[in-house]
Amino acid sequence: MPDDSTAADTGTLEAAAEPERADWVSRLADDVIAEAARRGTVPVAASGISPSGPIHLGNFREVMSPHLVVDEIQRRGLEAEHIFSWDDYDRFRKVPAGIEGVDETWSEHIGKPLTSVPAPPGSEHESWAAHFRSAAEASFAEAGIRYRGISQTEQYAAGAYTEQILHAMRHRREIDAILAQFRTLPAAKDEDEELQRALDASSGAAAEDDGSAGVESGGTEYYPYKPYCTRCGKDLTTIEAYDDESTEMTYSCQCGHRETVLLREFRSGKLVWKVDWPMRWAYERVVFEPSGVDHQSPGSSFQVGLELAPVFGWQRPLGPMYAFVGFGGVAKMSSSRGGAPVPADALAVMEAPVLRWLYARRRMNQSFDVAFGSELQRTYDEWDALLRKADAGTAGEAELAALERATSTAHETLPQTPRRVAYRTLASIVDITFGDEAQVLRILGGLDAEDPITSLDPLRPRLDRVEAWVATHMPDEEHTAVRDAPDREALDALTETERDGVRLLLDGGQGLPAIEEAWTLDGLTHQVYGVAKVQRGLEPGAMVKGDKELSAAQRAFFALLYRLLVGRETGPRIPTLLLAIGRERVRELLT
Repeated sequence: MPDDSTAADTGTLEAAAEPERADWVSRLADDVIAEAARRGTVPVAASGISPSGPIHLGNFREVMSPHLVVDEIQRRGLEAEHIFSWDDYDRFRKVPAGIEGVDETWSEHIGKPLTSVPAPPGSEHESWAAHFRSAAEASFAEAGIRYRGISQTEQYAAGAYTEQILHAMRHRREIDAILAQFRTLPAAKDEDEELQRALDASSGAAAEDDGSAGVESGGTEYYPYKPYCTRCGKDLTTIEAYDDESTEMTYSCQCGHRETVLLREFRSGKLVWKVDWPMRWAYERVVFEPSGVDHQSPGSSFQVGLELAPVFGWQRPLGPMYAFVGFGGVAKMSSSRGGAPVPADALAVMEAPVLRWLYARRRMNQSFDVAFGSELQRTYDEWDALLRKADAGTAGEAELAALERATSTAHETLPQTPRRVAYRTLASIVDITFGDEAQVLRILGGLDAEDPITSLDPLRPRLDRVEAWVATHMPDEEHTAVRDAPDREALDALTETERDGVRLLLDGGQGLPAIEEAWTLDGLTHQVYGVAKVQRGLEPGAMVKGDKELSAAQRAFFALLYRLLVGRETGPRIPTLLLAIGRERVRELLT
């Protein structure tokens, strides 16, 4: 058992703690530093995920939250550690949906450890757990997350927890009495939709039995330990007898196997989840571990752990609840149901600092969505606005803190795009040019006459992410196809006002230049908005607010241009569209 009397020098921790700052990460870091000092240890934060399927963006909050807090402590020059438990010794509970090549034949592996289940077809990895762990770890590294990974299969197989297992078996009656207090708690009320949704969609750890199922299935006594059968490899077992002095244990399995072993030497089994988790808090001396709603409900693992952790000589860690992370308007993702986006999906269409920022800027108890549709363009608009505020010195303290955590860690600065062009502008250009780099560069070269873009390299990695988004996530109705030839019928049917507007756009007059002289993003913006103003007797650059008739006239003119250029009522922003089509072709299509 861990020696709780072994205390670290906590004077340095207390002296170095900074005053409370505006953002939630700093406040939690203050709490963790103080709690570690009270316990006489260094700050250790923990995450834990069962690699039972894809590690989705909801699971990612389990990783990001402790990472941000530990990183803040390390930024202050203090010792702190983020440990990550891969719960790969958990049982394979059910066959997940939505995994290519995986069908009901995998049900024969239900009850085995995840590390004993074959990987999905085509995988280069030796097990189910290794397959999903490897994919997640690559994304964690790209996002700048550092941690000490722990395989629970390796820990149990190496006998790391042998003394803790024997301790739990000796105190099984005490553990059973504690758990009994929670077994009769009423189930979640139907109207508690968020909690019920969490319980329904959880990966299963929160719903694992506490060992009482062994008694219900014919055992004579409660045991907090579950053997994996050495013949069939499954946990469909019942302990029939156990001797505390010799550690002799007899168990039987539904497959017909029965054997007697010395638990001190036996390496095929684990503590039941509700006992395993508080045991590991004590073993790793964990001070901080947040968890989701499914672990925070009455009778759940985290709540029971308050009473069970002292059995192992420790106290439950600080454990604030984190809220759901959704995508595309869906409130909760579940890896067991398949189809939920994983961090790699997000990193394919957004830069790592932007993904980090989405998690850093929201308090842990706030839900949010990671956008993959057109909303992603708005996310990038917000990101770019924050960068401009930071450059101008007008960003608030909490905004700057979130930006710093997004773009760097205590150990590294994450790659950023040197030349920022709006995500939506790049998406329009990539879409119209089908990603032809020469054409993309031609169009981008006209964005800023004073500082023209002469290479695509300064636009990366953002440009790479935009290209991936256009290819995989851009809604079909937003793809733009420029007309091959002028729409003669539509041109012949123009009203006198519409014909005059097109002439002003192309040839200028009354304060407007010819379109060739306005061939920059700002110039074309001035040009297209100025047409309706000139037609109303105003200067093209006049600042007009609240004129609904003028706004309606501008919208009508834009819709006309969309119909003539791309054959529909909407499309990319008109100045970007004109740049993409090119001077000569614009004249051809509008004449």
